[in-house]
Amino acid sequence: MLIDCKQITFGGNHKLKIFGTLNCSSGRRMKIANRVFFKNEQEASSAGYRPCGHCMRAAYQKWKLLNADS
Repeated sequence: MLIDCKQITFGGNHKLKIFGTLNCSSGRRMKIANRVFFKNEQEASSAGYRPCGHCMRAAYQKWKLLNADS
């Protein structure tokens, strides 16, 4: 499986456009139908997803500052 081989390292919510680590408690609660997976942060960001504020707090704070004017 790609997750076991560490080829997939992040999961996201398709409807909310949020991504985080695979062991995030927020991510584990999302509906299976809304799940998407990414190889890395760059892939998720390029797809228009923002970092999770729970498991990726530093990345989320940086994203929030960069997108404050939007």
